[in-house]
Amino acid sequence: MPSTHAPDDLVIHPRNLRFGTEGKPQRWWLNGDPVATAWHNALSITFPAGETFFIESVRRFQKEVPEDLAKQIKDFAKQEAFHTREHNEFNARVEADGYEIASEVARVEERLREARDQHPVGQLAMTVALEHFTAIFAHSALKNPALMAETDRDSQRMWAWHAIEEIEHKSVAFDTYVHVMRDVPARKRWGIRCLVFLNVSRNFITSRWTETLRLLEQDGITGWSARWKLLGYLLGNPGVVRRIILPWLAFLRPGFHPWEVDDRALIGDAQARYGLEDEAVAAE
Repeated sequence: MPSTHAPDDLVIHPRNLRFGTEGKPQRWWLNGDPVATAWHNALSITFPAGETFFIESVRRFQKEVPEDLAKQIKDFAKQEAFHTREHNEFNARVEADGYEIASEVARVEERLREARDQHPVGQLAMTVALEHFTAIFAHSALKNPALMAETDRDSQRMWAWHAIEEIEHKSVAFDTYVHVMRDVPARKRWGIRCLVFLNVSRNFITSRWTETLRLLEQDGITGWSARWKLLGYLLGNPGVVRRIILPWLAFLRPGFHPWEVDDRALIGDAQARYGLEDEAVAAE
């Protein structure tokens, strides 16, 4: 039977690691590919403000949940805080490479200001949806290391570290939502999370698409050429969005739980590959 809860032996490790100390990567840092670079730069631009929002939306309920979940929320918040710090540093390097990203950061922050006007449970449901996106992208990235095979070692390690921790805490927001909504009929609880997920999915893909095209424009890649190249990267080869379609659909199934796929083996493989084995685990 698929898992309907986090593994009993799950440990969420907040790894207080620093990156960006091994020299300056090239402008097209991801395999020398401007399209892959722009897509991941667009993702990184969203992380500092987005992960701050995630922390807020989950910690708001920390005192209401069972003790074991409260501990997971604490470690989730630590991980996300470290991710925020490192992606701020990464985004500064993107700017140093000559990209103008302040307007993109401002757009992300404006959307999150609007999200904060929603009911706290609505904000939590948005976090559940976005955490599913980060978890399935993380799974795909760790399962397919060739996606960054020609990338500088420091960037490989940073993105792998982020992916590892997204997998570890992938059910924290989901389990918090289930607990908070425990008195709501299961069908209604399922319907709400699916409607929010579909809305968030549309906004996530369209926003990242637009941001990526704006970044490509700064490299002189514009018009239909930019659109076809980006579409090919997302749905063709390597197909970073195509690879997550089935796990994306899984979220819509009644009874879904993030840990019905136990992908912790990917964590061990990535830690060995990138030299991240239990490195700098934060003190309790």
